[in-house]
Amino acid sequence: MLTLGIESSCDETAAAVIEDGWRVRSSVVASQVDLHAEYRGVVPELAGREHVEKILPVVRSALREAGVTIADLGLIAVGHRPGLIGCLLVGLTAAKALALATGLPLVGVDHVHAHLYAPLLEVPAPDRPAFPALGLVVSGGHTSIYRVEAPVRVDRLGATIDDAIGEAFDKAATLLGLPFPGGPNLDRLASEDGANDRAFEFPISRIDPRSLDFSFSGLKTATMLAVRGDPQGGAAPRAASELSASQRRDIAASFQRAAVQAVILKLARAHERHPDARSLLVGGGVSANSRMRSELVSFARTHGLDLRLPPIRFCVDNGAMIAGLGHHLHESGLTHDLTLEPVPTTSC
Repeated sequence: MLTLGIESSCDETAAAVIEDGWRVRSSVVASQVDLHAEYRGVVPELAGREHVEKILPVVRSALREAGVTIADLGLIAVGHRPGLIGCLLVGLTAAKALALATGLPLVGVDHVHAHLYAPLLEVPAPDRPAFPALGLVVSGGHTSIYRVEAPVRVDRLGATIDDAIGEAFDKAATLLGLPFPGGPNLDRLASEDGANDRAFEFPISRIDPRSLDFSFSGLKTATMLAVRGDPQGGAAPRAASELSASQRRDIAASFQRAAVQAVILKLARAHERHPDARSLLVGGGVSANSRMRSELVSFARTHGLDLRLPPIRFCVDNGAMIAGLGHHLHESGLTHDLTLEPVPTTSC
């Protein structure tokens, strides 16, 4: 069973061919990093136009890399939510056109849910983690914790009430004058020799003791004050270029420590409430962060959880996770028709 997965929710045009829901035959991602670099963030209109240019070449490349043709496919899966509407429309329109032309079944996939499937790619059934599991999605637009009963059954336990962790990373990087994409560049700066992650005691959000929700707006504000100085002191705002190299490293490391610890804190609360969880599935772009990965390894070891992190290439948005989850959704009985619409918000 070969599934073509198409993803265009933000600034990656992606397509992949997956065999039996887990074996990656191909995965092609066209990044728009260079296009948006001068703006230090994704410009929706530019992203949508770039998807129009790239979607068919990317799909053709994925089929060619997999050594198959459209006639060999059994299913088309497409990320139809959440995301930028103009971007989602491009991938969804391509998927519908292919389904209409070939008669293949079509399945719409929530790409946040698909991030929870990414750690299962290239893992055969006998080596799959045990369920129930805790799930964590940490990305540019989402920070959420889930109870995962099965790959197709997830229940959200908590989510961010303001900024997502990836957005906070990008904003902190911009404050420090780092180039786009901010998150990976901040990670590199924070990992430099001599960086002191205790130089600044940035706040670690706790919200209500009973809550599993996240908040990163206070951390972002604290980082801004560390860079620019406190305006109540009467001094003119300071530019990032006025900071010494050691100050920039220390701010980056301190920010990263606080952001990751906020996630670990809520995971610990979730585990207290769901002690029957046997595994921990993690996905999203921030799961590629070096400190996040090391802290998750320690957390899982302490709590006796089978940690499953995606390979770095499957941390960002990609067609493989869409195709993999789409395969299982279709097996569970889900099929969509050509009235399937793009939706800006997640369903899980």
